[in-house]
This record gives sequence, structure tokens and C-alpha cells, in this order.
Amino acid sequence: MAIDDPKTLVSTDWLAAHLKDPDLRIIDATMPFVGETRDTRAEYEKAHIPNARFFDIDDISDHRSELPHMVPPVEKFMSRLRAMGVGDGHQVVVYDTAGLYSAARVWWLFRLMGQDNIAVLDGGLKKWIAEGREVEDMPPIVRDRHMTVRRQNHMVKDVTQVSSASKLGDYEIVDARSAERFRGEVDEPREGLRRGHIPGSKNVPFTDLLNDDGTMKATDDIRASFEAAGVDLKKPVIASCGSGVTAAVLCLALERIGKTDHSIYDGSWSEWGAFPTLPVATGEA
Repeated sequence: MAIDDPKTLVSTDWLAAHLKDPDLRIIDATMPFVGETRDTRAEYEKAHIPNARFFDIDDISDHRSELPHMVPPVEKFMSRLRAMGVGDGHQVVVYDTAGLYSAARVWWLFRLMGQDNIAVLDGGLKKWIAEGREVEDMPPIVRDRHMTVRRQNHMVKDVTQVSSASKLGDYEIVDARSAERFRGEVDEPREGLRRGHIPGSKNVPFTDLLNDDGTMKATDDIRASFEAAGVDLKKPVIASCGSGVTAAVLCLALERIGKTDHSIYDGSWSEWGAFPTLPVATGEA
């Protein structure tokens, strides 16, 4: 099945065929899972897809916030991408080493900033290497390129908007965390957070949308996963997770099935779970 769409998801075959395109820009957006101790920049410097740049999600974020990797100010995003030589007119492909994890967050950030010529590499570096494809340890040659940003404010929600949606039910709030975390059966990996989920939210663990090799499931299976969780796809969706990273996998999956009215609760459970005055539900949705 042909999955290639340069605005959402492309295969390793597609990337290999376009690797020499002059306006292609590749980004490694690998970040550790919560609790992992890894130097992902050092890993990138040791081996990456030829000409890839490294995007540090924690660095390119809003450091004025105490919450992890919140959306960066527009000026910061523009300047960091310009320094990477990524800008207007480029087709961007973003990947991570897990298969499909943090790369979706960068895909979503580009979309939030009004840049839609970006796709996630299906299966990521893991699949690329498993197929015996080329990697290198050379830094890319960077040429400055201006980036025009038009922030799409409707694509991100704050705690007040999510609280309202929880009460009114006019949005579907969909949580990408594991079922055990959603139901409040296990402690959160981040200290100081309560167990449970936002009242009224539904649970579609991001891993349910992926195949065993880290590639994204077919569109019919994606739709079935949302429907099995009781998500009404006629309503707009607010995606949530632990800290706004795997929520983007949900948004990417929704975009794959042609649903475009989705957004991310950027603070996610790192914010909601920390405030004792916000209501929490446990058990099944």
C-alpha cells in the first residue's frame, strides 16, 4: 500500500529516492523516553541519515515555562530553524530512532507554525538501518534560509480551554498515554503528578496506532482504534498525553485519516496532574 504523503508520512523508499533533492531537508528529532538517560545529540553525531540536522525538542521550547518542552516563541523557532538551514520552499522529513515517537512532535510544531511541507519518516532510523541504508557521521553543510511563520493558534489548547471542553463535551479529549496510566493504576513517570485522567477524556494509547516495527498502521486500522475507544470523530479532537509529545502521534494519525480539526493540549498531564484543584477521573473512560 502506498502511504507516501509529503505532508504527513513518507516511507524509507520514498526518502531514499529523494535523498539528493536540492530542497530536501532531513531532521533527526530523537528524544529519550521519560526516565531514560541518553545523549541523543551524541547518538546523532555518531550516525544519522545523510545531511540530517538535529532538532533538540527540549532546547527549542519555551524556557519561560516550568512545564517540559512547551511550544517555543515564534522568534525562537524561526531563528533556530534558520541556523539549521531549514526554511521556506524546503520539503522537510523528520525522524527519530524509536520508529515513530518524538518525530511527530516536530511535525506538529512545523504545522503549528504554518509550515506544512513536512512529513514523518515511517519507521524512523530503526527501519532505515534495518534495511541496510546509508548513515553518516558528517555534519550537514548549512546554508541560511529564511522561514516565514504564520502561527495556527487553533492547533494548541491551554488548561482553561481543556477544562471547558471537559465540562461541555464539545470536543473529544483523547489521551495518548498507556491504559494503565490513564486508568490511574500506576504512578506517573514524572514526580509529583496525580494518577488518572481528565474527566470525560478517552484513551487511545499512541502505541495502538503503530505496528510492531514502529511504522504507523493503515488508515482503516487507525480509524478503528479511535472508534473502539469511543471517540466521536465528528467532534473536534484535543490530543493529550504526558507532556505533549506522543499526543502529536494522535494528531498525525488523525491527519492520515483525513481529520484536520485536531489540536494538542500542550501542558498535558504534566500540567493537569500537578494542580490539586483540577478534577481527576480514574478507571475506564
